[in-house]
Amino acid sequence: MPELITQALLSVSDKTGLVPLAKGLAARGVKLLSTGGTAKALTEAGVPVTDIGSYTGFPEMLDGRVKTLHPKVHGGILARRDIAEHRDALTTHGIPTIDLVVVNLYPFRETVAKPGCTLEDAVENIDIGGPSMVRAAAKNWPYVGVVVDPADYSLVLAELDAQGGTLSDATRFRLMQKAFAHTAAYDGAIANWITARDASGHVRPLPGSFHFGGEKVQDLRYGENPHQQAAFYRDSAPPAGVLSNFRQLQGKELSYNNIADSDAAWECVRSFAESACVIVKHANPCGAAIRATPQDAYRAAFATDPTSAFGGIIAFNRPIDAATVEAVAAQFVEVLIAPSYADDALPIIARKANVRVLTVPLPADGGAHNAWDMKWVGGGFLVQSTDTRTVTAEDLTVVSRKAPDAEQLSDLLFAWRVAKFVKSNAIVFCGDGRTLGIGAGQMSRVDSTRIAAIKAANAGLSLAGSVVASDAFFPFRDGLDVVADNGAVAVIQPGGSVRDSEVIAAADERGIAMVFTGVRHFRH
Repeated sequence: MPELITQALLSVSDKTGLVPLAKGLAARGVKLLSTGGTAKALTEAGVPVTDIGSYTGFPEMLDGRVKTLHPKVHGGILARRDIAEHRDALTTHGIPTIDLVVVNLYPFRETVAKPGCTLEDAVENIDIGGPSMVRAAAKNWPYVGVVVDPADYSLVLAELDAQGGTLSDATRFRLMQKAFAHTAAYDGAIANWITARDASGHVRPLPGSFHFGGEKVQDLRYGENPHQQAAFYRDSAPPAGVLSNFRQLQGKELSYNNIADSDAAWECVRSFAESACVIVKHANPCGAAIRATPQDAYRAAFATDPTSAFGGIIAFNRPIDAATVEAVAAQFVEVLIAPSYADDALPIIARKANVRVLTVPLPADGGAHNAWDMKWVGGGFLVQSTDTRTVTAEDLTVVSRKAPDAEQLSDLLFAWRVAKFVKSNAIVFCGDGRTLGIGAGQMSRVDSTRIAAIKAANAGLSLAGSVVASDAFFPFRDGLDVVADNGAVAVIQPGGSVRDSEVIAAADERGIAMVFTGVRHFRH
C-alpha cells in the first residue's frame, strides 16, 4: 500500500508554478518544509510553511551552502518504511518522514551561458544540497515521490485526489526516472564546462570529458533499416531554430530517416536570408532556390531534379501560403517543413493525409546551432565543433585573370552555401539563384562533376553560363576541365592543393573566373 503523503519538502530555483502547487498540497493536509528563497516566496503568498532551519534546529550557514545537509532531512527521505530498524531509528531521533520532495537545481547552465561568466560565478551555481535530496528521494522511490519538473505539479495534485492522498507505484517510478535523468544532465553540464578549463580559467577547445544527454521524444518504427531499433531524443535545452523544436501538424509517424533528412533540409534552408526552398533526398539536397516567393522558390528547386525530388523532404524558411501548398501537394512528398502555414493552406495538404507536416519556429536571426557535432565509431565517438562558418564576398580571393561579375558572384555564394550541405565530394552547378545540377558523395570529384552534369541534362537544364561550387579543392585540372566542358563560366572552391597553380592555369586557359574561399566544407 503506497504511503500517505503527509509532509513535503519544497526547494526550487525555478519557481514556476510553485505557489499553486504549495497551496494545493496545503489544502490537502500536507505539511510543508522549505528553504531560503522558496520559503520566502511561500510565506509572502500566504502559504503555511516551516523553514528548514527551524525544522532541523540548525540554521542555514556558509552563505546558503549548507541548508538541507542534515540527518533530519535525509533520514526522513531515505528511511525505508518496510524495515523495522529504519522506523525505530526515526522514532529514536525524532525524525518525521518526508514523503514528497519537490526540487529543481541552481541554474548552472543558464549561468555559464551568460557572456563573461567566470569560474567563480560557475562554481557558486553548482548545487550541492539539491542533487543530494533529489537522488535520496529517487533512491527511495517506493516510499517517496520526487518532482523535478514543474510540468508535473498539476499531475501530482490530481493523482493525490484520485489515489486518496498517495501516488501510485507507476507514478513514483516515472518521477524517479525523471529525477535521475535530471541530475545526470546537470552533472554532465558541469563536467563539460569545468573540464574545458584549467585552474586559471583558460578555455580549451574541447572538454577533458564529454557528456551528453537527451529526453526521449518518441520511439520510431525502426532505424535506417527495419531490423534496427530507433528512437528520437531531444536535447534538454535545444538551441532556438533547430529541428528538434518541431511540432507535427499531421501525417504518419516520423521515421529515423525522415528525421535525419529533415534536419539536413532544415539546416540548409535556414542558412539563407532570402526566401528559399530546399528539397532533400537521402541526406543530400537535390534542389535549392531563392526567389521572391516560397512558391517560386519551390518550383525552381523542384525543377533541378524532379526524379530525385519524388518522395523528398521539402523545407521552406518562410511562412507558407495556400498556393505554395497546392504546388507541393501536386507531387509525392514525405515531409513538409516551414516556420508556419496560412490557415487556408493546411486543409489543402490535409488531403494528403500521410504527408508529415512540421512547423519549426524560426527566429528572425535564423536561430542558433548545436555546439557540437558527433559521430560514433567502434568503442568511442568523435566530437567536433559544428560547421557554422560562412563565407561572404569580402572573404573571397580572385585567383584567375578573369574576375566574376556581380551576378556570377551572387550565384557563386549561393552555390557555395548549398555545397556545404551536400555529401563530399560535392559539386554544385547553379545559376540565377537556383541549383542546376548536383553531384554528391562520390569517391572522385570528377565523377561528382559528371553526375551533376548528367542530372542537369536529365532535367532539361542548360549549364551554359552556370557557376560551380566545389566543397574542397580540385586536386587536378581534370575536374576543372569537365566543369568548363559543361558550360560553367565561374568556379568557387577552397584552394589549398599542391597543384593549385595547375588548376588556376586551366581556368585561365578555359576563360573561367575562379575564386578561393580558404574554407573547406567536407560533409561525411
